[in-house]
Amino acid sequence: MLFHVRMDVHLPPDLDPATRDDLIAREKAYSQQLQRNGKWPQLWRIAGEYANFSILDTADNEELHRLLSGLPLFPYLDITVTPLATHPSKIAEDD
Repeated sequence: MLFHVRMDVHLPPDLDPATRDDLIAREKAYSQQLQRNGKWPQLWRIAGEYANFSILDTADNEELHRLLSGLPLFPYLDITVTPLATHPSKIAEDD
């Protein structure tokens, strides 16, 4: 199942810099592993915001929830999820 996911990051301004750096490094490693595994095929920064649009490809809602809640930044994220379905006018079946 494909999901369009918007993630907005809201780190506390008084967060210890070492803690912030650790969170961001762990987030990068976790998200890159999901990309390598094919679970996170698209990741786009939203220009001018600390936010992204992503496409995640999971077996079901439960897997999506598990992957998102495993994000090290999860406590600091506002997440909006939209399930996707193939559009009948789409030309390529494998995109």
